[in-house]
Amino acid sequence: MNVLIVYAHPEPKSFNGALKDLAVAALTAEGHQVQVSDLYAMNFKAAADRDDFMMPENPDFFKYQLEQGHASRTNSFSQDIKEEQEKLLWADFVIFQFPLWWYSVPAILKGWFDRVFASGFVYGQGIGRYDQGGLKGRKAMVSTTTGSPRQAYTPYGMDGDIHEKILYHIHHGMLYFAGFEPVEPFIAWTPARDEEARNRYLDEYKKRLQNLSAIPSIPYHPTAHYDEHHQLKIEYR
Repeated sequence: MNVLIVYAHPEPKSFNGALKDLAVAALTAEGHQVQVSDLYAMNFKAAADRDDFMMPENPDFFKYQLEQGHASRTNSFSQDIKEEQEKLLWADFVIFQFPLWWYSVPAILKGWFDRVFASGFVYGQGIGRYDQGGLKGRKAMVSTTTGSPRQAYTPYGMDGDIHEKILYHIHHGMLYFAGFEPVEPFIAWTPARDEEARNRYLDEYKKRLQNLSAIPSIPYHPTAHYDEHHQLKIEYR
């Protein structure tokens, strides 16, 4: 299997870095082909702007989404976007490794999504969304670390349910929207506080990576279950 790891942490010696390094070693040992996009090491540009397009369709009025569609049709994205899109097309399975910051991904990773998940590449311009998105046929997994304990991310926890309130916009609004089949996330709760827990998480993560196909998928309704008003049909509620 071809596995891409999109890694977003500024410190190579961090626990996120350890999880990334373990993933490379464990997956390679299992016979998988692995590529890593280390966004901080690459100095990946997070801001979406005019420089993303080599041949802008309308130089007089800049509309980012329309320029994305034009660049998709003419293969005229900037080189850094092209390279990331090529990695996604190569991959069968993508792992997103990052610390949970402000209930979401670090800014550099959000910029990666903004720029790489382009109109005409993962949606729009004759491409569907969700189960019909441009990256359909591929799986994706979030691997993240938290600063608050597990109990804080329960339905009655102070920080809100991590699956429904925190990670939903990533799993459903980014990954599934683009066509990925998201699988259950790997979450390391407050690893900075406990060396024993860090070692345990590394062991758990290695076991998970040794059988990628066994990781349960997150069940989402396909687009066919919705009506023309984007409402779930009565029979599927």
